[in-house]
Amino acid sequence: EVQLVESGGGMVQPGGSLRLSCAASGFTFTSYDMTWVRQAPGKGPEWVSAIDTGGSTNYADSVKGRFTISRDNAKNTVYLQMNSLRPEDTAVYYCNANRLRIGVLPSRDYWGQGTQVTVSS
Repeated sequence: EVQLVESGGGMVQPGGSLRLSCAASGFTFTSYDMTWVRQAPGKGPEWVSAIDTGGSTNYADSVKGRFTISRDNAKNTVYLQMNSLRPEDTAVYYCNANRLRIGVLPSRDYWGQGTQVTVSS
């Protein structure tokens, strides 16, 4: 059974920090690019960050310099370190695993249930 389980969300004051974790199981973690996507109340989903199988990273302009994505292949886990948090970072954060088609193997796209991050005074 494929599972992506996010954790580490919670309430924090502006300027604070949180570290999100996404534990993966049921598939070959090392073959997948990993991303974080967030969705604020009443808003559409917003891509936040990605790390590919080789460790290359990308960030949305809104979080660049504040967030850091990383992966630990030995633990089948991807992380999102969030510093200098702002109220506009408030959202449900979702972990996504993605693999493009490889030869006869079809593409795959898996999602976790999400974890709530609330930044408020």
